[in-house]
Amino acid sequence: MRIENEGGIMKEFTRQTVQGLMVAATLLVAITLSETTIVFAQDYPNRDITFIVPWNPGGSSDPIARQFAAQLAKALSGKVSVNVENRPGGSGTIGVGMVLRAKPDGYTIGLGPLNTLVYQPLVNSNLSWKTPYDYQPITKLADVPYVLAVRADAPWKTFEEFMADVRKNPGKIRAAVSGMRTGPDLVMQLLNKIAGVKVTTAPFTGGAGEALIALLGDRVEAYASTGISIVGQVQAGKVRVLTVFQKDKYGLFPDATPVVDAGYDATISSIDYAIAPTGIPKDVLAKLVDASLRAVRSEGFNQFAKANGYVPDADPKGPEAVRAELLPQTKLYSDLIKFIEQK
Repeated sequence: MRIENEGGIMKEFTRQTVQGLMVAATLLVAITLSETTIVFAQDYPNRDITFIVPWNPGGSSDPIARQFAAQLAKALSGKVSVNVENRPGGSGTIGVGMVLRAKPDGYTIGLGPLNTLVYQPLVNSNLSWKTPYDYQPITKLADVPYVLAVRADAPWKTFEEFMADVRKNPGKIRAAVSGMRTGPDLVMQLLNKIAGVKVTTAPFTGGAGEALIALLGDRVEAYASTGISIVGQVQAGKVRVLTVFQKDKYGLFPDATPVVDAGYDATISSIDYAIAPTGIPKDVLAKLVDASLRAVRSEGFNQFAKANGYVPDADPKGPEAVRAELLPQTKLYSDLIKFIEQK
């Protein structure tokens, strides 16, 4: 290659010279990008973080999400805010999808509900996530146990009495739930599967509020939902909790029989995780995970959780522990779907 400069002097560039220049340019770009990434990680966070909640404000997951966001901001030295944005719809899939499509820079994270992360991909092939490797787990926030409740004037004083009547009257006892194939509906289907009974679920499109109104109005015999949704009615003496769908006693309703103690291992809970898109730089992710774990370990977070019926882990989970918890859930839900389809 011959090039003439401004003075008219001809210079010859050999192929080796051109290749050498190209290699040098490539190295310069790589070094620049590497330095930019290092500076970016050291500087993180230098602006506010968005925390997307895939439910409406005021739902059972919204308060714990806001408490986590507040504690996360403190754990990040209080230099930035963590702003909650509610993006409901599609059984949580709209908000979760927004999180996973966001730029993987640590500035958009969100709430990942168990049902949305595990069950929804099994029944909706259009979703971009199938396994916990299709998104970046950060930490687990808390379990929100489901309960089965009846009116205070119902004939059943215990869960055992309720189940005995269900066996005598298959399909005739109805439990209001917040929608078809929501968590409360699925936990009742799991009870049917494990106990070999038939409680008929009555889904209400208006959510837990409408389902609770149906119970109080004597339109159904029972109600399945999170315990958080009925605290006021229990305290007012209008509703009795018969069982909690977990292995241990539930602090919110200590007199309720754990379903496992009654002989049925039907232990689906509403569980909330903090998640992010894949591809976040390692140093940024390390900072985000460290701050998130400090947030869920904080005294403020745990006091809020205990007072409001949430059950955080005694030893909070990081990314790999969250994946280990989520992976077996796929089989549980897959088997449950087969049972429902065969009915």
